[in-house]
Amino acid sequence: MDEEVRVLDVKGLNCPMPLLKAKKTLNEMQAGERLRVYATDPGSVRDFEVFARQSGNELLDSGEEDGTYSYLLKKKA
Repeated sequence: MDEEVRVLDVKGLNCPMPLLKAKKTLNEMQAGERLRVYATDPGSVRDFEVFARQSGNELLDSGEEDGTYSYLLKKKA
């Protein structure tokens, strides 16, 4: 059975709001839970890569389709 994934839609928000909202949501989550983030800010690509590296949260997946960026984060243990 697939684990539940929480979804955060921050489309239309510009840097640094997508990342700040993702951080806030991750803080409310349990270790190992996953968060899917949808954003439209091109700057979010680098933000999420750096955030994952620095925070210890895992960036499982990222991509872009029709101007919408998608990130799948796993809350660190």
